[in-house]
Amino acid sequence: MISEVVARIPLHTLEEGSGSLTLIFLHYFGGSAQEWLDVMSQLSDDFRCIAIDLRGHGDSDSPATGYTVDDMADDILDVVQLNDVEDFVLIGHSMSGKVALALASRQPVGLQSLLLISPSPPLPEPIPDDERQRLLTSHGQRAAAEHTLKNTTEVPVSRAIREQIIADDLRTGKLAWDSWLLAGSKEDISDRMAGVKTPIHIIVGSEDRALPPAVQPRLTLPYLPAATIEICWGAGHLLPWEVPHDLANFIRKKLVLNASK
Repeated sequence: MISEVVARIPLHTLEEGSGSLTLIFLHYFGGSAQEWLDVMSQLSDDFRCIAIDLRGHGDSDSPATGYTVDDMADDILDVVQLNDVEDFVLIGHSMSGKVALALASRQPVGLQSLLLISPSPPLPEPIPDDERQRLLTSHGQRAAAEHTLKNTTEVPVSRAIREQIIADDLRTGKLAWDSWLLAGSKEDISDRMAGVKTPIHIIVGSEDRALPPAVQPRLTLPYLPAATIEICWGAGHLLPWEVPHDLANFIRKKLVLNASK
């Protein structure tokens, strides 16, 4: 467990494993790098794995400004550069799926592919107005975090994992929380998608209620026609917590596929 002081703010990261290819893991809105620990442990024999707490989340700092999609993409690029990462894969979940797409559109040196888990689409994310308002007005309340947990998971998880998910929700900074709901999730970066030149593989849970599977063919794939998409049957929105073994297998399979081309 290490803390990297990047060019703008201190970002907390978790690192495990080694290898010529580095996997950069990015978490969902209201989450943290903790969600990736089980997946990383299954991949670390072959890959260097770095999971980042995005600004305002987890153990990273919560600055007074800078919560756009591009601000978060800049942070990720800083971590890549300051950790002397050469060849890497971005693995983005939900909110950070959009962030990963924004960064990929810049064609950073060394980026090999994108693996996206229930990603926020390049168009404005279709959060229902009543749900957006609930999230805005109830943040910081345990009952609200428990409601969100119920809405975002389908596969039962342990009590310890439930408590970690709730804790991550409650410790997310208010500016990061409000900025995503009021601005970041509404950003339209679809005009940049022609600049994404790396392979893209998407996986979604069949029972995802936060970003239902139908969102991807409607709002993502039209702008990324070469992307592949798979369904993880029986899972909800938080695949790294719900089905870490299945997700690690998906990641390994796609990395082997890309390497063979």
